[in-house]
Amino acid sequence: MSLQKYICLFLLGGLCMAHESKAQTLGNSQSLLEPSGTQYFQNQYLANPAMAGLETGMRLNAAYRRQLGGIIGAPVTAFASGDWQVNNRVGVGAQVMSDKAGLIDRTRVAMTYAYRIPLGLNEQQLHFGLSAVWNVQRLDEKAINGNTNDPSIGAFNRRDNYFEAEFGMAYTDRHLNVQAALPNVRNLFTGNNLGVDGGGLFYTAVSYKFLPETDEITSIEPKLAYRGVKGYDNILDAGLNVSFLNNVANIMGMYHSSKSVTFGIGVNAWEKVAVQAMYTTQTGGIKTYVDGAFEIGATIRLFK
Repeated sequence: MSLQKYICLFLLGGLCMAHESKAQTLGNSQSLLEPSGTQYFQNQYLANPAMAGLETGMRLNAAYRRQLGGIIGAPVTAFASGDWQVNNRVGVGAQVMSDKAGLIDRTRVAMTYAYRIPLGLNEQQLHFGLSAVWNVQRLDEKAINGNTNDPSIGAFNRRDNYFEAEFGMAYTDRHLNVQAALPNVRNLFTGNNLGVDGGGLFYTAVSYKFLPETDEITSIEPKLAYRGVKGYDNILDAGLNVSFLNNVANIMGMYHSSKSVTFGIGVNAWEKVAVQAMYTTQTGGIKTYVDGAFEIGATIRLFK
């Protein structure tokens, strides 16, 4: 059996272990039920700490997502991250997420160390990443329409901030990318479930990049991802990213088994700045009441 097959089996085994651990109240993931659309192709570091420093130089990423009307207090989420390949073995990164939905303000800050092991020709590498995560949740007292002296409000805001660890691993070569990540390693060992419904339990993905020898199409990359979600059915994501004209432009689309679709278009200027605009339709069951969400993401590459 080839080395690639051994690596894929190893990572898929990690997926199975993550799936089985769901019944053991794995965790307190603070990830979102509908994560940033940029995590599938543009900024994979958001989903897996092993992806920090995947490319040479430094990458700065930002994304902003807002639900388009429909209800008061609809979610508004901002993401920012930076990762740097220190050398051919080590990558570091940091990311911040700010999410406001109704009265609840949530902030997540992560610091990441990633290590990779070269395996041979064709850019074969095995990646490992570990993040230290700080989670804060507060009620916006200024937005409360009622008695702000309610003791339950003060009790919520006096809760301790929560610290977590996130672990990820991956195998990559020039074409294949196989990933597995656990966003709540601490609770895997303590069994102390402080999470809320909608938090992620695990993330896995596999993609394969085809490189057609044409002037028009640079690459075609189909991708499958499988996410465990606390309190909900697990979600399968399936989609495709196509790059054109030596990566000057791209189109992408992902179907989610939650009965929503993400699609977007992007441009890449001077190989330094990339901008992606995306729209995600609303999940099944509530499409009648709210619209979908628009997201825009930007990437700046430095020192490459």
